[in-house]
Amino acid sequence: MLTKKILDAIFKRVDGQKFEIEYWDGETKVFNQQLQSDPAFKIIFAEKLSLNEIRKSPQLKMGEAYMDGKINFEGSIKKLIETAGENVFELKEEIEKYKIDQVLDFQTSESPAEEEKGVREHYDIGNDFFKLWQDETMTYSCAYFKNEDDDLKAAQLQKIDHILKKLNLKAGERLLDIGCGWGSLALRAAEKYGVDVMGITLSKEQEIEAKKRVAKAGLADKIEIRRQDYRDLAEENEQFDKIVSVGMFEHVGKENIPIYFEVIDKLLKNKGLSLLHSITHLKEQPAHPWLQKYIFPWGYIPSLREIVWELPENNFHLLDAEDIGYHYSLTAERWLDNYEKVSDQVKEKFDDHFYRMWRTFLMGVVFTFRYASTSVHQILFSKGKNTELPLTREYIYQND
Repeated sequence: MLTKKILDAIFKRVDGQKFEIEYWDGETKVFNQQLQSDPAFKIIFAEKLSLNEIRKSPQLKMGEAYMDGKINFEGSIKKLIETAGENVFELKEEIEKYKIDQVLDFQTSESPAEEEKGVREHYDIGNDFFKLWQDETMTYSCAYFKNEDDDLKAAQLQKIDHILKKLNLKAGERLLDIGCGWGSLALRAAEKYGVDVMGITLSKEQEIEAKKRVAKAGLADKIEIRRQDYRDLAEENEQFDKIVSVGMFEHVGKENIPIYFEVIDKLLKNKGLSLLHSITHLKEQPAHPWLQKYIFPWGYIPSLREIVWELPENNFHLLDAEDIGYHYSLTAERWLDNYEKVSDQVKEKFDDHFYRMWRTFLMGVVFTFRYASTSVHQILFSKGKNTELPLTREYIYQND
């Protein structure tokens, strides 16, 4: 009875949409009944949840409850996300009345091998899985939208071009792509700008697929793909004119942020440019417990100031910082739409628990980058002072 009273109190704070709640005993309640519309969505509690368990880690336990089938949804997922987002502060105020435990710590890894294992657990699920719901570029990071109705492939290519233009690439230069994924940026850089590219990844599956794509494009003489840790590469006395990292920095870990920039210092030529594309938090905070357990082991999302703080320590000069966080919500909306279309294939390939886990993740990305204080920044910096760049940013936005 107490559990239901608490949930009722929380749901009564929610405005914007008429919705239904079905409890474990079969009772169904309609909230915002005054609205002249059909319920936008329905939340079904198949089992009574343990308040004591939820108090320990609400983000983790609620995610697990959905994965285990204890909570289900019907109706519009987009309206559910929108309603949660527009009421996030009211919901937080109500939930905090019930003495939620906050005992999160900053996660640290024991070794580079442990970090690599975490990366591979995520990216080595199988190329066939990611191909089911990504576009053909296989670009698994925040896209860049010039219009909100851009399709996913166009937005991903726009993101790659936006980055490469910021780096002001010149034919014959050498580019390092740290965390190269399935190779789309490396391919675009070699094809469009005539640069030589080395791409490194810790994922065996990504290495295999990227090498196949490079060979198919006939660019094996321009692109080298390696499965290697960026820290090990720094010991080989390699030098690059430009260095880029897209969606990899989140795997570095809080304690390794200074080490990352020390490595860039070793690998980057004097006056060279580097662009870091990373998810960021407004303030420093521990990893989300559900993400940490199920999606990104050893991951850490830095604040913007944590990144910028490190730049002067290696004589890096900040040239440009752009917030594109909302673009990630648009990206994830397309991923989620694609994922919903292949739900049966995902369940057949894995199981319902796995399907629900990734559905939770994609829904969370849409929500987080639209309503929470999480963003994505592209940070461009030079090693030493570079006065050879164009005087204005117009070169970034010029059409080819």
